[in-house]
Amino acid sequence: MIDIFATLGPACADADTLETMLRRGMTGVRLNLSHVTLVESAAWVSALIEAGGRCGVKPKLLIDLQGPELRIGALKAPLELVPGETVSFGAEGIPVDEAIRAALKPEQDVLLDDGKLLLRVRADGRADVLRGGTLHSRKSIALPGVALKLPALTGADLNNIAAASEYGVTGVMQPFVRSREDLVAVRQALRDAGAEQLRLYAKIENQAGLKALPELVGEADEIVIARGDLGNAVPLWDLPGVQKRIASTCRAAYRPFMVVTQMLASMEHSPVPTRAEVSDIFNAILDGATSVMVTGETAVGDYPVETITYLTETVQAAERYLGIGP
Repeated sequence: MIDIFATLGPACADADTLETMLRRGMTGVRLNLSHVTLVESAAWVSALIEAGGRCGVKPKLLIDLQGPELRIGALKAPLELVPGETVSFGAEGIPVDEAIRAALKPEQDVLLDDGKLLLRVRADGRADVLRGGTLHSRKSIALPGVALKLPALTGADLNNIAAASEYGVTGVMQPFVRSREDLVAVRQALRDAGAEQLRLYAKIENQAGLKALPELVGEADEIVIARGDLGNAVPLWDLPGVQKRIASTCRAAYRPFMVVTQMLASMEHSPVPTRAEVSDIFNAILDGATSVMVTGETAVGDYPVETITYLTETVQAAERYLGIGP
């Protein structure tokens, strides 16, 4: 059975909505812990458990850790970045930690919010806005070609792992995996917490992860083709080929893999997806994906139930095409 995951968020975090999503085919949810802790999300988890009880199922619960992901700090208010203008880094502009600031060299490209916004650093340390938009607090920041040495797990990650079993977590997603050692560190943290039974999902989001993929498939329980930041790490037109190569490597190693990011992105504000989106889902299943996931579509979108309906129906259509579904 192919798993169908939603991302838990304010748009779907009540038991009634989650119950409907489960009845429409959702098998589990992802909880993004980049901004909150597992303990702080207790009410959402309780709603999921209640919804599962109504349906007579136990939905899977994945926690997505912080890991070595780079993010900006908190903004006083959303920041409008206008092409042609310049912006500074720090308290009066875009807040970043010292490790990021030290890596900002002249002509360095800076991608924000999964690449939606693009800056280029000037000689004076400020940056020109090349692709603008509205920047919100705690959004991702990527420096193409720059590798910062950060620990695999943060203190918050260790606390969330320690609480995982208590909250019914079934799997842990490790972002920005760079090497087998990152996964070994997560396995050790799970053992230390008495949670070694949890499945470990390795998110491929950077060049280091791509290069290490052959050793990662032997350590992870499932590989995640995380196309958001992966699309920043490679030219966007190369991303489909990269996805195909990861899928092929996983199939050859008999390792399950998930495809995620923008699968139904238009449905954040539309009750109907694009033809390209349903084709993307269909082809992911034909490539052998064992699970698919939506993110903002259900976490903050206007149509979380409709999103799961289209996701489920498209997955089932692909299964019928392959002769493996009802």
